[in-house]
Amino acid sequence: MYSPIDSMGKVSLMMDLISQRQRAIGSNIANVDTPGYVRKDINFQTYLGSMNSPLETKLSEKLGPSGVLEEREYEEINPAQELIAMQENSLLYSMATRRMSNIITQMKTVINVGK
Repeated sequence: MYSPIDSMGKVSLMMDLISQRQRAIGSNIANVDTPGYVRKDINFQTYLGSMNSPLETKLSEKLGPSGVLEEREYEEINPAQELIAMQENSLLYSMATRRMSNIITQMKTVINVGK
């Protein structure tokens, strides 16, 4: 059975993970010239893949293997790739905020119909 409260929690978790990834990408860009800096990233598949929704499953397959901050073995940071990742992350955040807005609109409709 569909529950807007459950959906709200899922979208909230997704938004938290997206914001953590944004911080990691920003840190990578800020440290592009720092010798010995280890590139960091956030992946979502473990968290989103367990949410039993086609949207979350597609996102988890696209975004990676786990929802934890991971330090990758030393690799040169490519600023262009980091900026692309930041844009993708921005689109995901926009999508998540729209979904949250739709959930709130649905809840308002239910409340108003019940009056």
